[in-house]
Amino acid sequence: MTDLGPVAWPPAPIRTERLVLREPEARDRATFIELLASPDVHTYLGGPRPRDELERELPEVPERWPGSFVVDLGGAMIGQILLRRAPAHHRPAAAGKTDLGYLFLPRAWGFGYAAESCAAALEWVGSVLPGEPVVLATQTANAGSMRLAAKLGFTEVERFRAWDADQWLGLRAPVAP
Repeated sequence: MTDLGPVAWPPAPIRTERLVLREPEARDRATFIELLASPDVHTYLGGPRPRDELERELPEVPERWPGSFVVDLGGAMIGQILLRRAPAHHRPAAAGKTDLGYLFLPRAWGFGYAAESCAAALEWVGSVLPGEPVVLATQTANAGSMRLAAKLGFTEVERFRAWDADQWLGLRAPVAP
């Protein structure tokens, strides 16, 4: 994945009713390790990374690049929103478009935080990259992600097989200004 292009980074924090989307900070490192090492979080993402490896390799401020937002609830990180440009070698329908990804701690599941923060991130993309279509890929077995994609307005573009699993690719057409 590559960056988003001519987007000023970092933006001012994005506030929703309950959450703040902000740039990663050093205080988030332990939560990034928890996210990346969680078998539950990575059930549909190829499996977790070893905690000791993450402890050694993650920089003081992990995931600090344009398009990486920490999802903050009450001053603590509960997840991450990822917005990146899908590369040319990605699925042809996705190539060059903004790709939306997200990870949340299991204790934050079921409260609507993913929908709330993804909607805010999509609104931000629409404001800084007007007319930009957004794609989202998930395993078809990930029922929660499939429901979230529909709720956010993604429609199926294709299904394919990758990483020994059935995958779904959705597209969210640009919202007219």
